[in-house]
Amino acid sequence: MSGTETLIPFMNDKKKPGEEPTIIVDSREASSAEKIVKGLIERGANVKTQLLEKGDYILSDQCAVERKTVNDFVYTLTRRYLFEQIFTLKDVYPKSLVVLEGYMPIIYKYSNIQPSSVWGAIFNLAKNGIALVSTSSYKETIDFLYTAARQEQMVEKRSPTVHAFKKCETLSDSQMYFVASLPNVGREKATAILDAYQTPMNALINVDDWSKSVHGLGPVITNKVKEVLTTPYKECEEK
Repeated sequence: MSGTETLIPFMNDKKKPGEEPTIIVDSREASSAEKIVKGLIERGANVKTQLLEKGDYILSDQCAVERKTVNDFVYTLTRRYLFEQIFTLKDVYPKSLVVLEGYMPIIYKYSNIQPSSVWGAIFNLAKNGIALVSTSSYKETIDFLYTAARQEQMVEKRSPTVHAFKKCETLSDSQMYFVASLPNVGREKATAILDAYQTPMNALINVDDWSKSVHGLGPVITNKVKEVLTTPYKECEEK
């Protein structure tokens, strides 16, 4: 949709008899989110389930959706694979987005993660072109997925397509994902770090000098990275 177009085609998207969207759902998501699948079927959507390499819902050849409850989103941040997962999805589906389902203020109840980390992760996704759609319940998620699928398929005339993902990451991808997984680093800063230090090993050895060599990396981030790198692992603290 270009800047010269209007929202009128989307506002006037009236359902015609026999015109329903097809939504491809990951089989694991279908098992854990049975209410959503049931709700989509009740709305009239043609739901197909299959094991997907990435993403939870395929709405078109360009749009895939990753659904996270607020609790899952926070948990994922502590495991540091969210960004790798989403950016890989966006490489294949350019209009990929995240549906964040649940009551957002609950993040202030967590004791093991700062709310600023959650907001920082959301901003990092947004500035890298990943839209986040907030829904308060599974019913709102159903409404959003159904409406989005209709706009992609009935208005934009795009069919849901399961794309193949490359099986092997390049060495550069692995290096970038490794550095990006460090606390508060992310994809953009990881790229800058590798540009400055060439190898992950060299970057880790010189972590104390990051603030001098990489814009945007101050003592807060470097101290958190050093803490992760130097603190002995204790499984009980993770639980």
